[in-house]
Amino acid sequence: MPWSSFLIIFALCAGSIFAFRVIPMLAFADRELPQALQIALGYIPVAAFAALVANDLFVVEALSEGLWPFLLPFIAATPVVFVAVKTNSLAFCIVTGVAAYAILLVF
Repeated sequence: MPWSSFLIIFALCAGSIFAFRVIPMLAFADRELPQALQIALGYIPVAAFAALVANDLFVVEALSEGLWPFLLPFIAATPVVFVAVKTNSLAFCIVTGVAAYAILLVF
């Protein structure tokens, strides 16, 4: 790819990031959003994280390797649910999930 094409794509990406992220932030910086909108926007991080987790839990190709490789992520996710409910900490959830998965890989 020539540099001119790269710079055009880079400028378009930077401009779209600015337009869709920075401009709304500047426009609503001094305004109070309605309570319903604040509640709705509060679900965005949870929904994004759930989509990432669901993508890793439901791997159909693992079923061809046997039942254990398919169930391993579900079993490792079980303690993560309890930690999430108890602590509401993403860091603790990540550490618990990695530790549970590592322990289950040994067996």
